[in-house]
Amino acid sequence: MIKSDLYKALNYVDSSRKSRSEMAEVVLSNEDLILSLIEIIHLEEDPISCKASWILEFSFKKRSSILYPYLNNFTKIITKVNLDSSVRPLAKICELLVQSYFSNTPNESQKHINETHLNKITTACFDWLIGEHKVAAKAYSMTSLFLLGQKFEWIHPELKMILEQNYANGSAAYQARARMVLKKLN
Repeated sequence: MIKSDLYKALNYVDSSRKSRSEMAEVVLSNEDLILSLIEIIHLEEDPISCKASWILEFSFKKRSSILYPYLNNFTKIITKVNLDSSVRPLAKICELLVQSYFSNTPNESQKHINETHLNKITTACFDWLIGEHKVAAKAYSMTSLFLLGQKFEWIHPELKMILEQNYANGSAAYQARARMVLKKLN
C-alpha cells in the first residue's frame, strides 16, 4: 500500500472502534505507512487528516515502537495541527510518550525520545492547554506538562499559573484534572 492508497482507505474509516482498529492493523502490517499517516495529518484543512490521527493513535497504542523512527516527523507537525478531531489523538499520543519517557521502569522510548522531541511536545501541549480546544486535549496536555516539568524546571510555575487562571471558567472535567495536577504541584 502506498500513500495514495492509504488516503483512499481512510475515506472508509469511521469513528467506530472496530473501523479504527481494522485500519490500525493494516498500518501495523506495513509500518512504512506511519510516515504517510503523519504527512496526511499535516494536511490540516483536509477532513481525512483527523482520520489519519485516529489511526496513528490506535496503531501507537497497539505497538508504540512504530512511531520511534518517525518522532522527528511527528513532533515537527504537532504544533501545526488545530482541528479538535486531530488534536485529541495527537495529545493522547504525546501523553503516552511522555509517560513512557518518565517511567521508572527502563523502556525503549527512553532511548528514542530526545530533548528536542520533549521541547516540541512541551510547546504543543502549552498551545493545546491555552488554546480553544476541547477538554480531552487539555487534560492530556496537563498530564504531559506536569511530567515534563520534572525535566524542565520552568514548566511547573507556568503550568500552575495557567491552571489557576483558567480554573473558574473550565468545565467540570477540566476542573477535575486541574485540581489533580495542582495538588501535585503544591
